[in-house]
Amino acid sequence: MTLQLLDWIVIIIFFLLMLVIGVWAHYKNKDSDDYFTAGGNLPWWLSGISHHVSGYSGAVFVAYAGLAYTHGFSIYVWWAMTVGISILVTINIFPVRWVRLRKKIGIQSPLEYLSIRYGIKTQQVIAWSGVILKLFDVAAKWAAIAILLKVFTGIPILYGVLFSGGISIVYITIGGLWAVTVSDFIQFIVQIGAGTAMFFAATSKLGGLDSVFTIWDQLPAKNSEPFTDPYTVGFALAFLFINMLSYNGGTWNLATKYISSPNELNTKRAAILSGVLYLVWPLILFFPMWAAPILLPNLEDPTESYGLLTITLLPKGMIGLVLASMFATTMSMTSSDANTISAVITRDILPLHFKRFNVSNSINPLIVARKVTFIFIFFTIVIATQYESFGGILGLIVAWFAALVGPIAVPMLLGMLPLFKRSGSTAALVSIFGGLISFALIKIFSFSLPFALEISLPLIVSVFLYIFFGFINRKKNVSPEVLELLEAIDKKSDH
Repeated sequence: MTLQLLDWIVIIIFFLLMLVIGVWAHYKNKDSDDYFTAGGNLPWWLSGISHHVSGYSGAVFVAYAGLAYTHGFSIYVWWAMTVGISILVTINIFPVRWVRLRKKIGIQSPLEYLSIRYGIKTQQVIAWSGVILKLFDVAAKWAAIAILLKVFTGIPILYGVLFSGGISIVYITIGGLWAVTVSDFIQFIVQIGAGTAMFFAATSKLGGLDSVFTIWDQLPAKNSEPFTDPYTVGFALAFLFINMLSYNGGTWNLATKYISSPNELNTKRAAILSGVLYLVWPLILFFPMWAAPILLPNLEDPTESYGLLTITLLPKGMIGLVLASMFATTMSMTSSDANTISAVITRDILPLHFKRFNVSNSINPLIVARKVTFIFIFFTIVIATQYESFGGILGLIVAWFAALVGPIAVPMLLGMLPLFKRSGSTAALVSIFGGLISFALIKIFSFSLPFALEISLPLIVSVFLYIFFGFINRKKNVSPEVLELLEAIDKKSDH
């Protein structure tokens, strides 16, 4: 066992704190509006930090740490930098529209407005597609944290998945958005403390703060390059556009952080805070990972580098803090995902297929939400135990998630813009299925495509079809309901 008594005490204190927050939030939730959107009263700083933290997970310390070891600085360029840029350049486009949708038509789920924009059928296709996609995405997070547990404690990956998922399922089920965001803030503080400790421990081992600039001469030449094969300029550009959709609401839990803001000014501030953090914080967080080939040369499995660095560099107690921060990032993303998926299933799927789940009936939506959350997390745990069948963690995160999020996000995000008002239900459905089919063909026939094209082709196909079918319909009248919706969310609601 690598962890000592003091490390376990730190981890136990962390989980007890999360439990206290969950219990507090349990009593704060009076109705589904509180549970899913915090009553629209989320402070901008809390929303911004939660939006930022929800983009991390234990996978950063496994799959991305492995890439930092083998490919160096490029991980910052194609991941963190593209995320930060994609958020900051769109603060006046998508974040404000999400909060307008809540204020003007009362949405609690990011998909509720789609029933007006495209009709029920298209809304259901997007809902089911997104729920299935998130099953794989969240499963990757459980597998990542299980690998870290194996490094620290020797626990087999299967048991690690069951352990991390089992702990989180209790916390996530009893909480709502208040629990998610407040715990995100605590988890951010833990992550900052642990990441800073690792940064200074690494620089101290390497001879001081000057090592931030001097280590690159001791690393392979490609490690200092902003782009290295297969993570080329084309790949970074592809990821930029994927992230522009994902971090502006294509990943539904991130849309929820904007929806829950009290007004547009707060939403913009939240987006700016999250975007700036993505540009700055990863430079500190990733430095030990970039230095790992010097500190831990010739590793057989680079994905274990961050865990081994923690064991090598940090004293007792601090190891527990770092492991707690890894749990924190995973719990942040999975709890946020589960909360939003629960909103989609509870608000958009179940009422359509089962009359007893209609809002007008007496069934308590909070009870339904918690049951749905439990079932969803259960299935993600099952998939996580089979993660190697899907190309490993990196395969799940980059190949599966990045390739599939685009087709689902295209009609969601572009559908908010008046420019695409003639892209209706047919355009949305064709773009989704066209993107998904192109992904399936790539996987089935194993075409030898550049990695950038492999992950971006479904998005390219989806965007093309969405715009093309809108162009075909340019002479047809747009329904008054759609025009009224687009006009409502195109105008400022406040200052």
